[in-house]
Amino acid sequence: MTPSPWPDLIEEARRYPSPHNSQPIKVQPIGDREARVFYDLDLGLPAESFGIPFGHVCAGVFLESLATVAAGHGFTVVEELRHADMDFAAADRLHLIGSVRLEPAPVTAEASRRLEAFRERRTSRRPYDRTLVPPGIIARVRDVAATSGQRFETTADEHTVHDLVHINQATLFSDLQNDAVYAEIMHWLRFSRAAAAAAADGLSAETMLMPGGILKLAMAHREWWSAPVVGRIIRSIYLNTMRGVRQLGWLTGPFDGPADYVEAGRAFMRVWLEFTVHGVRLHPFGTVITNPDSHARFAEAVGAVETDGRMAWMLFRFGHSAEPPFAHRRPAAAMLLREEPA
Repeated sequence: MTPSPWPDLIEEARRYPSPHNSQPIKVQPIGDREARVFYDLDLGLPAESFGIPFGHVCAGVFLESLATVAAGHGFTVVEELRHADMDFAAADRLHLIGSVRLEPAPVTAEASRRLEAFRERRTSRRPYDRTLVPPGIIARVRDVAATSGQRFETTADEHTVHDLVHINQATLFSDLQNDAVYAEIMHWLRFSRAAAAAAADGLSAETMLMPGGILKLAMAHREWWSAPVVGRIIRSIYLNTMRGVRQLGWLTGPFDGPADYVEAGRAFMRVWLEFTVHGVRLHPFGTVITNPDSHARFAEAVGAVETDGRMAWMLFRFGHSAEPPFAHRRPAAAMLLREEPA
């Protein structure tokens, strides 16, 4: 009997990126070639109203990740998605995204290239080296985005980059004053290497390039962040990780319901992989999007046109940096639900 491919595929696909590294996707195999895909609502980030759509964005990121891994292992993924709104107060904590089916397919050179990029992809919060990404790569990424129905735009204007980096910083400080968002952030922070390894999820101080002890103390006393002297020191430490940022990019496209959110996540993963193929690192500024005030400031700064269900829904820095620290992931067994008979 041919063994089920699901354990091997999930072993690789579990490396998909997720907000706060919460890893909310669960997969339930149905025999050897089919599976149901769920979003675990207990692992979502609903504290900000804009954060709720990103549950479906995360699902889209995972589905593109699964398709990338499967193609590199000789399968095409056929999807039947549900596109129902997520209810974070629901009694059933597993929200059904839909079902997927594996069909045999030849492994192409492009599939191998994308799988290798997926294996290499990491979020880099390290300082960047101030070199601009060549126009040819920008053009390729723009084409990838356009193929997915998105518009990729970028700026290397020093004033605009400075303003957006500081909006990102101010957003973090603002979020800490929101009790629900603060509790959500604290739930996912891992202040030591041991804690990060044990949980195998969340935002580790190491990947955020912050000394664990200092971060823990500062987060325990959020009132310090707005203090004249101590707050300035904390802001300086945070901005130090943003050294060398020359370029920012953002995606604008349909963002008006679950189907749009899923496709947006799929597009973002394709963009990220294209950057990775060319050795370019990326760091999403998620809170700028999910915080309504910061999103308005960002949209105004870049002149985003948000009409007819379109939104500038993703902002990120990109460029070249040293190898970022390793971010832990839970084992594949934690992602797989009990198999259903075919």
